[in-house]
Amino acid sequence: MVFYRKYRPQKIEELDNESVKKSLYSIFSKGSFVHAFLFTGPKGLGKTSTARIVAKIINCEKHVGLKGHRGEKEIEPCNKCEQCLSIASGNNLDVLEIDGASNRGIDEIRDLKEKINLAPFKATKKIYIIDEVHMLTTEAFNALLKTLEEPPAHAVFILCTTEQHKVPATIASRCFKINFTRATEEELVHSLQRIIKAEEIKANKEALLEIAKLSDGSFRDGAKLLEEVVVSAGRKNITAELVNEKFNNSGIADNVSQMLEALSEKDARKGIAICKELANQGMDFKFFIEELMGKLHLLLLQKVGVEKTDKETVLELAEIRKLFQLLTTAYLETKTAVLAQMPLELVVLEWVGEEQKNNGVFDSPHVVGDAHDKRGPVADFPPASARSRLTGLRAVGSSSIGTTPQASTFDSPQSGLSPASFNSRNSFFEKLIDEVKAENHLVAGVLRGCSAEEIQAHKLKIVAKSKFHQEKLQEAKTLKLLEEAADKITGEKLNIQIILGGDK
Repeated sequence: MVFYRKYRPQKIEELDNESVKKSLYSIFSKGSFVHAFLFTGPKGLGKTSTARIVAKIINCEKHVGLKGHRGEKEIEPCNKCEQCLSIASGNNLDVLEIDGASNRGIDEIRDLKEKINLAPFKATKKIYIIDEVHMLTTEAFNALLKTLEEPPAHAVFILCTTEQHKVPATIASRCFKINFTRATEEELVHSLQRIIKAEEIKANKEALLEIAKLSDGSFRDGAKLLEEVVVSAGRKNITAELVNEKFNNSGIADNVSQMLEALSEKDARKGIAICKELANQGMDFKFFIEELMGKLHLLLLQKVGVEKTDKETVLELAEIRKLFQLLTTAYLETKTAVLAQMPLELVVLEWVGEEQKNNGVFDSPHVVGDAHDKRGPVADFPPASARSRLTGLRAVGSSSIGTTPQASTFDSPQSGLSPASFNSRNSFFEKLIDEVKAENHLVAGVLRGCSAEEIQAHKLKIVAKSKFHQEKLQEAKTLKLLEEAADKITGEKLNIQIILGGDK
């Protein structure tokens, strides 16, 4: 059996969330309790496990006849009687668990409404545990509300949700709410120590702390990660170094600092090199972006004076805000990206590209064409040799990005465009990228890594620097987006072709 199931807490004392423990002890010490609970909080914090503990406390046979105030030990279930054992094993006829996410719960709630007046089979109370209650349909909520308004004396409801804001106020107002907050590192370590003690595993506290940092405040995730480490470690003692090796986590703080330094310096080459190195290490880019955003948040707090710092950050508040937006988009796109590092690489290119535009870099043919510009390695990204292959595709007498156009369709009234150079910040290709960015951030980032040939005979050729870029831009929905953006700028339809750098 997996750790997180095998070591589910079986009584209040075993809960690792201190605030939840205090709330439950306070409620049941009085000898009476409410008829409906609402457990709220993120996944993996023990809401369902706590609901089963509550069910055992209410129906434990040792509690029958007990009244008035009780101490903590008297509140705990015995975990030995028939009721406690059947609830723990999930086959108690008087404790019903309903999954709100399955079929949205309408049939189960209707069945509940019809049978709720029937007396318990053996237990003192009938317990209804409804998991992911926010997923119920409107009809199911209406049926549940009627039952909560006039519940029979023998029924108790425990509603669990990860999205409290989706639970109707009419439902929430009739429940006693207990909020499950994200676990602290100390609580996570305490939870992991319970497991290693029971399993007789040797692991130092530093290793458990590293696992806790990776657990995203979730007890369940922490138990899963511990199990992965135990399986890969074999008979070895679990150390922080072993955990870091398992999850490619060593030196991540340095990598985060280096990436922030590259972004602060607007150094695209350095940022892309870091991404490449992380990919070679097998880094989880979703986790890396989380760490990067956590560091940015700390810089934000330092900037406004909430946190103290010995070193002043060079990033301004507006820049931190912009990076947050770019990284949030990259975080979401990483889940479905073909190449895990691609969304972060596009953040680097987008960030540096925005800075170049703001500083008028694109207004200067010298900067685009000169690999030794004083602005540093950004001016040679991509390298001049590659850029010449991408842009030197036109016959003698015509022009492409990086050169001054001769007679071109920009001079023709039929094109709908005024004469302009592709080097200009206000050029057609830059306008196209801006138009696309308003609709799709990812596609705009891909375009920034490409070049374009001059429009001729109502045709625009976009030169992709990699097969991935070409395939991305050739997708039907992407081509349609590009054509619509071009039409918006020029006022007429353009035939857009995506070619790979080096194609004739």
